[in-house]
Amino acid sequence: MTENRHQSLGLTDKDVLNMYETMLLARKIDERMWLLNRSGKIPFVISCQGQEAAQVGAAFALDRHEDYVLPYYRDMGVVLTFGMTAKELMLSGFAKAEDPNSAGRQMPGHFGQKKNRIVTGSSPVTTQVPHAVGIALAGKMQKKNLVTFVTFGEGSSNQGDFHEGANFAAVHKLPVILMCENNKYAISVPYDKQVACEKISDRAIGYGMPGVTVDGNDPLEVYAVVKEAADRGRRGEGPTLIETISYRLTPHSSDDDDSSYREQDEVAEAKKDDPVLKFSRYLNEVGVLSEEIEKEMIDGIMDVINEATDYAEAAPYANPEDALKYVYAE
Repeated sequence: MTENRHQSLGLTDKDVLNMYETMLLARKIDERMWLLNRSGKIPFVISCQGQEAAQVGAAFALDRHEDYVLPYYRDMGVVLTFGMTAKELMLSGFAKAEDPNSAGRQMPGHFGQKKNRIVTGSSPVTTQVPHAVGIALAGKMQKKNLVTFVTFGEGSSNQGDFHEGANFAAVHKLPVILMCENNKYAISVPYDKQVACEKISDRAIGYGMPGVTVDGNDPLEVYAVVKEAADRGRRGEGPTLIETISYRLTPHSSDDDDSSYREQDEVAEAKKDDPVLKFSRYLNEVGVLSEEIEKEMIDGIMDVINEATDYAEAAPYANPEDALKYVYAE
């Protein structure tokens, strides 16, 4: 019998089933979006496939009523955990007026939803890091018990925004969790052409904060380190840099041909460590998940996605004149 790791982390069987269902939901929405893109119905997909465990494991370790998340463009697992729905994500994919992120103005993956404490992202990579630091500073000044959680890719860790944000957060002991989702490729550039250090987490020491690298295909491992980082932040001990190692199972986006820079054998090999399948195996082994429960879960998810797709496809676009809204002072 496999060791029951989730109970030792204080997670119930219901908690881990919820985690798994959220990971599955993210995967199935993503797969549907690729089909919609390839059939000419939505313009763009930037995929979460291969990174669901890191995203969901991390988001489950946060306080969804106190904390703020500043996700990067792949973070479907994070935003679903924080309360965004399949219907809202589909409205974004179809660029409809009801899209909560931007009312159809921005490409998919630019998540933002005030009621769920999801702070809007921007197309230039890594701008979200100083934003997360600023919110953490405001929280500290207002004596709030909040933590900010910000994600970025390993390529982003070379941007000035990351270094300035990390330095400021550490100097001022701000409650920030900096999580690098290392999926091995910054678009077409492999890890070894991005950085010379062995791990992104090695950079933490230069800022005077703890740095840890974990298996991004294991949601429980990610949950444990993010929980610890959140507790540190709330105690006033400052930021933490976490690196989750996973693999991007799809091309960079629906506009990318990844066969031009990586071997398909490499992708096939990485699929053997698919985080969704891996977590399913664990839950089966500890007796929490059965074939019947999983089938029921998948059927429910597909009903939700079908309804979300139909709703978003039929929903109205924004009025053309609305393009000028919120751009200039009214």
